[in-house]
Amino acid sequence: MKKKFLTVTILSAVIAAAIISCTSSSGKDSQTNTAATSENTVDTTKRIERGEYLVNTIGCDDCHSPKRMGAHGPELIPELRFSGFQKDGKLPPEDTKAVQNGWALFAPDLTAAVGPWGISYASNISSDSTGIGGWKEENFMRAMREGKFKGLEGGRQLLPPMPWPNIRKLTDEDLKSMFAYLKSTKPVNNVVPNPVPLADVK
Repeated sequence: MKKKFLTVTILSAVIAAAIISCTSSSGKDSQTNTAATSENTVDTTKRIERGEYLVNTIGCDDCHSPKRMGAHGPELIPELRFSGFQKDGKLPPEDTKAVQNGWALFAPDLTAAVGPWGISYASNISSDSTGIGGWKEENFMRAMREGKFKGLEGGRQLLPPMPWPNIRKLTDEDLKSMFAYLKSTKPVNNVVPNPVPLADVK
């Protein structure tokens, strides 16, 4: 009887220890996961803040954000920020003679340009699927480092006035921060027209 009691007592102690150990381990895992999630959130927030600073100081709005004329010249249209040249946008008549004489021309709100390459339209870089919403980080890195349209391997080169040869000099962390910020912006649905070769400019 004593032997049986001793066996039951030992078995109970082992089970209790196992339960306590599992509960303690589970609690530690939960604390570790919570800490890791919190750390990732802080890192993401810092990255987005850094990206916002870079995008604002580099001047991405200059070409990629539609503007309206105000009392002091072109003013950003907040609800269209980063959406590029508008799909239903109209350009004034192009002066191909000026281009042949060496001039490059800009639309009044700077979202389109005409030069020896033809007409180029600023892309939608908002977080919408018609912008960079469906891009992966590697697409953005390739677009900025290699000047590839939509960051696609084997894609056409980005056209002027996109200053990717300067932007490519930024660090990987800077470019990743810019991408994180742009992905956090308000999505604006706008399909930008394709560029027009100079031969087709009328």
